[in-house]
Amino acid sequence: MKHHKRVEWTRLDNAAKIFPPTSNERDTKVFRFVCELFEGVDAAILQEALDETIEIFPLYKSVLRKGVFWYYFETSGLQPVVEEESLPVCARIYNENRRNLLFRVFYYKNRINLEIFHALSDGNGALWFMKSLLYQYLIRKYKDVFGDNLPGFDYKASISQKMDDSFLKYYTGKRLSLVIKSDRAYHIRGNRREENRIQLVEGTMSLKAVLNIAHEYNTTLTVYLTALFMYSIYKGMTERGKNRPVVLSIPVNLRNYFESESARNFFGTITIGYHFGKDSTDFHEVVKSINDSFARELTEERLKNHMERLAALEHNVFARAVPLVLKDITLQIANRINERGITAALSNVGKITMPEELAAYIRQFDVFTSARRPQICICSYGDNLVISFTSPFTDTDIQKTFFQTLSGKGMDIIIATNF
Repeated sequence: MKHHKRVEWTRLDNAAKIFPPTSNERDTKVFRFVCELFEGVDAAILQEALDETIEIFPLYKSVLRKGVFWYYFETSGLQPVVEEESLPVCARIYNENRRNLLFRVFYYKNRINLEIFHALSDGNGALWFMKSLLYQYLIRKYKDVFGDNLPGFDYKASISQKMDDSFLKYYTGKRLSLVIKSDRAYHIRGNRREENRIQLVEGTMSLKAVLNIAHEYNTTLTVYLTALFMYSIYKGMTERGKNRPVVLSIPVNLRNYFESESARNFFGTITIGYHFGKDSTDFHEVVKSINDSFARELTEERLKNHMERLAALEHNVFARAVPLVLKDITLQIANRINERGITAALSNVGKITMPEELAAYIRQFDVFTSARRPQICICSYGDNLVISFTSPFTDTDIQKTFFQTLSGKGMDIIIATNF
């Protein structure tokens, strides 16, 4: 008698629900982590490492399916295959007409790349997967060096902890207005690159040097770079454009505020704005205003309210009864309305660490994402700070202003692009 393997399924977390109906060729909702090593990548060993890592993260074996009322993850027997890089940056992964895994691992020379569809995980969850993959790769490639004395690894969450939907865990049912009013923001326009390809500009510099500059303004690295990004946008605005504020969307890792080991999505989003047409254009004043905005937005109460709003729709009896096709249309409209209040986006993954014994093999990390508007992603490893711009437009004036400002302060910057 033939036995059929039981199929398991998992609901999407609350933050993930927006990504399937709003992903397309222009905005794939895919982001990439890169680890640049000092030596070339051994594809066979990387495949062994991936085979081991995916067993530690079972959700990554899933495919995305459409039900009558909800999207859901379904376990599959598909096995990820390591390939040499051949696709455009952050190319589309999810397509409702294909049954495929929601991530890919590939390499190019000495770089290992992990790309993920955002419905599967956020940056922090994906980083745990990436670090686990690197660990498995390096202990295999340099097994003669380590012998029986393998480096320790700090991510030891259980399978259930990795699979946890932390939005539901912290949902209390608090009644809040689901409508948040926002003004229309300044929008960046430009000629799009051919075939919806993303333009990538990557700048590598000293973390300590940038921190020193931020401290001169009595602020943090994130606030300083947010202010510099907004100021770089302002320098290219028309007089008419200055009638609207520059507003950045900034994701926040909720694990820093609420206990969670989830490898799924667990992030909130804050918006930071500045009106250059009404307020001072002195950069010190811009930094001070943005610093105050961060302090106001990054409170446990505000972030908790954000989680409550996301989870409320899941528990709404009427919303649950609406067919998925209508939910998709509603989310697409809501996304367009939300986009009116956003100029650009900035995401700081923060300091990436690996076991000290592996430091001799790793040069740096990088992270960037698909973009329907200009976006900055930031991460650091050791003293290497990498700031990556992605944009759908051919123009690079904002990027030039940003990096030239840092260079003007004595910063040595290595620039790399994909064009």
